[in-house]
Amino acid sequence: MASALAVCRLHMRGRSSLVKCLQKADRLTPHRSLKTDLVQVQEETTRKDETDEKDGCKSFHAVQVERQEQAERSVLINCQSRTNKKSFRKYLSKHGNVNKYFFYESHGVYAVVEFATREGVSSLLEGAVIPSVNHESVMPFKSRVLTLRNLSSTDPPNWSDQQWQQCQPQTTIPINELIQRLSRQESIDQQISSLTEAYQLTEENSRLRFLVCSVLKDIAVVYFPECTIKPFGSSVNGFGKLGCDLDMFLDVDSISGRNFKMPKSGLSLEYQMKQANSERAVTQSILSVIGECVDQFGPGCVGVQKILNARVPLVRFAHQPSGFQCDLTANNRVAMKSTELLYLYGELDPRVRSLVFTIRCWARVHGITSTISGTWITNFSLTVMVLFFLQKRSPPIIPTLDQLRELAGPEDKSVIEENDCTFVSDFSKIQLQGNTETLEQLLGEFFEFYATFPFSTMSISIKKGKELNKPEVAALHIQNPFELSLNVSKNVNGSQLERFVALCQESSWLFQQTETTTASGGATTTPWGLASLLLPSQVTGVIGRKKRRREPASERIKSLLESLKS
Repeated sequence: MASALAVCRLHMRGRSSLVKCLQKADRLTPHRSLKTDLVQVQEETTRKDETDEKDGCKSFHAVQVERQEQAERSVLINCQSRTNKKSFRKYLSKHGNVNKYFFYESHGVYAVVEFATREGVSSLLEGAVIPSVNHESVMPFKSRVLTLRNLSSTDPPNWSDQQWQQCQPQTTIPINELIQRLSRQESIDQQISSLTEAYQLTEENSRLRFLVCSVLKDIAVVYFPECTIKPFGSSVNGFGKLGCDLDMFLDVDSISGRNFKMPKSGLSLEYQMKQANSERAVTQSILSVIGECVDQFGPGCVGVQKILNARVPLVRFAHQPSGFQCDLTANNRVAMKSTELLYLYGELDPRVRSLVFTIRCWARVHGITSTISGTWITNFSLTVMVLFFLQKRSPPIIPTLDQLRELAGPEDKSVIEENDCTFVSDFSKIQLQGNTETLEQLLGEFFEFYATFPFSTMSISIKKGKELNKPEVAALHIQNPFELSLNVSKNVNGSQLERFVALCQESSWLFQQTETTTASGGATTTPWGLASLLLPSQVTGVIGRKKRRREPASERIKSLLESLKS
């Protein structure tokens, strides 16, 4: 059986200095410091993790560390369309014990393989060959994106379908299929749970996202030893949908030796940014360099755009092996704290995530949100609106940010760019108030709540958990939880807000109708309950009926005008 692992070919266009840096990656990277930092991180989180485990919840930081460690021991392999699982694992086991592996499809069939130790990854890379191609310049840098060829070229007749690889889904099911699935459920609570299960990120998809970050970090550490690239936003806050973009940030603040006072004697590193007069300029310079490197040497990274003049400078690209659309920023620490806050809220009560997934799905079906930028309500704004609604229940389902800040200990203290981002991370300190409302009740009340909300005069604040007077002229004002002067929904215009309110009114009306809130029973899949709210024609029909009810008045006005003319 002939088999070989080949590193994905990388294009090189005369960047000799970059090539030299990448060729010396192993020598330049201070592995000892990385290990020391990891031990320190583990020691810092041990006390938190022990209390979190009592409630069955891991802290956000503990989950991040665990995922990052898994990613460091993992590789991404491009496989043949039909690969026998037993032969595949046997081949990999030659290099070390395999903890987990799974297959998925994206521009071909790929496998994510996690070894028990990093030595397994090193052994695999040592056995990989760098392909020689006449029409391409090959850059000899061994990434953890590989190609497996000629493993079991023949198909033994006794191999069943179960022995071939089974690909894990990486995108959500079509809306029509979802509606049929929901229609078969026996209650609205079951419908909401089924929708959440169908839309939320899987274990495998989450692992893949951390692996993509880890592979990109392998390139970045050549320039910034000890740096990390971390996912944030929907990928890790617990509200991510299958197929959502991968937001990442390059973290150089965790490099050892930073933020220490200058000693009177001893060594200091000659390591500085030249001709940079602001932190923004530094961020732009860093992203410019990393963006160029990703464009030239990033395995599977295509369509790289350096958008450096945006409010938050970023590098945007598509990662073909994973199928992710990626945005890379630098030192976006406030966004990471927002991510941690949403993760905490989602872990406090399972109804939080279920309601957010349901409202997001409803909003996307009716065009309230969009995948492209514009005047639509963003998923983040919509999530904050759901959290605010849950804080307003009697009794509240989740605490306010101010209440979480009061419970924080010294280890939770966090001030970023003069913004107080402090809140408790120990779940055992948070006492909920015992709200027993069902998901069905909460969904109906959400529509009713925002159908009558005074958007014209009031602002939404999850920091206070109550309405605040609008500090500025804006159709929709949602206070940023940490950067209090910012409105996270500033992009939304009046017409989009009117559409949202109108749809809340119509959905509230539909939700109260007996034919839409009662299961039909039997094997029929007639949409009912939540499924009926996801049918655009239902809401359109109701709006149409309202318009028709206004027609007699229009006719009377028309007749009056005609009589005046005569």
